[in-house]
Amino acid sequence: MKSPHLVQGYEVVIGFETHAQLSTQSKIFSRAATAFGAEPNTQACAVDLALPGTLPVMNKGAVERAIRFGLAVGSRIAPMSIFARKNYFYPDLPKGYQISQYEIPVVQGGVVEFFLGEEKKSVRLVRAHLEEDAGKSLHEDFIGQSGIDLNRAGTPLLEIVTEPDMRSSAEAVAYAKELHKIVTWIGICDGNMQEGSFRCDANVSVRKPGQPLGTRREIKNLNSFKFMQQAMDYEVRWQIEQLEDGIPIEQATVLFNPDTGETRAMRTKEDAADYRYFPDPDLPPLRIAGEWVEQVRSAMPELPRAMAQRFVRDYGLPEYDAALLTQSQAMARYFEDTAQACGQAKLASNWIMGEVSRRINLEGIAIDAAPVQAAQLAALVARIADGTISNNAGRQVFDALWSSEGGEGGEGKDVDAIIAAKGLKQMNDTGALEKIVAEVIAANPKNVEEFRAGKDKAFNALVGQVMKASKGKANPQQVNDLLRSKLV
Repeated sequence: MKSPHLVQGYEVVIGFETHAQLSTQSKIFSRAATAFGAEPNTQACAVDLALPGTLPVMNKGAVERAIRFGLAVGSRIAPMSIFARKNYFYPDLPKGYQISQYEIPVVQGGVVEFFLGEEKKSVRLVRAHLEEDAGKSLHEDFIGQSGIDLNRAGTPLLEIVTEPDMRSSAEAVAYAKELHKIVTWIGICDGNMQEGSFRCDANVSVRKPGQPLGTRREIKNLNSFKFMQQAMDYEVRWQIEQLEDGIPIEQATVLFNPDTGETRAMRTKEDAADYRYFPDPDLPPLRIAGEWVEQVRSAMPELPRAMAQRFVRDYGLPEYDAALLTQSQAMARYFEDTAQACGQAKLASNWIMGEVSRRINLEGIAIDAAPVQAAQLAALVARIADGTISNNAGRQVFDALWSSEGGEGGEGKDVDAIIAAKGLKQMNDTGALEKIVAEVIAANPKNVEEFRAGKDKAFNALVGQVMKASKGKANPQQVNDLLRSKLV
């Protein structure tokens, strides 16, 4: 059995609860709009305000999106699930309770698989249940007043709950990124973390190896992957320091302050009993027929996990490459278009995961906005594969393609024209190359003697001399082969 990853002799245990705002045009139990950024309280109808006599009506689109998620992660879709009232009293909760699901959620079980570096990981899901969002308290410090915006009240959420399977903050962030990819890939959530569409709560505890689970503290509303890792790392250090000082951990809900890099307790953490769950009498059981599930399944896009498996099978890629290339549908399309056009899948994969990804990350753009189109990258990869240019020369061609050279916005840029204009074509004339190799051998007797004595560095020096004499145009593989044949 693999030994656990330890921090100062403690094992870290992390579970996640993620709220994904569903991409419906209206709220989960009313027809009010869900658009972001409206003036406060302009998108809250009588149902959202809990005015007397109003009744909730289930949004079919929200249920369909929950089914879609369950199918994407291999969950069981419950043929019958129950809505419950979760009772608590906050100013931004007009009903005095939140409609959620408790004992029988719509999505049960499932697994999310991902890579941490090149190591394959999986996190088990407990459930994913439908619920409504609360409103938002607004605090105007400069006038010493607070207000309530109920625009978010009733917005449909899918809360996705994991088992405590993660053992480091890096693993937890990798899980969150994979989950984000899944919900955006299947179109159930726009994934906008700044607008609160994808919010994560991390349940963090520590324990000595082999001991029972420690007391957890829940870090609420983490809305960036960077802050997510910082918050969990701080919380782990804080809990270990407390335990080392003999202070027991108390279960609590905490917030992360990115300015100080610290978590602080907000309130004592409630348990399920504190919410006094009971079935909502205004909502009948949610029944989902098997025919509906199959209709949703038939309309699903190819899922990232299935696509990655196909890339391994059809293109011969390593699993790690396939996982990275299916981070988004746009990147997957870019790879397939490139690989099919050049017939060099692995080389295309290397360029996309390397230079293309580096450039789009540097400039903060999506891959479908990259100046180098898939057809152009395919032409470049093909010229490297057939020996027309070296890999180093390929970077110069790529630079020209990415910049404004050869046409506006990437259109009209021709790989062969750039190679010719820059004089990058490799020397593949064996006769001319043999002459250069012979001259280099004759001019460097000491390196020749050292190589024959078993010193590999001497051979590399000879290769460098040949490349210099050919002004970098010699085919490196040909140089290696010719030198070895002459020196052995």
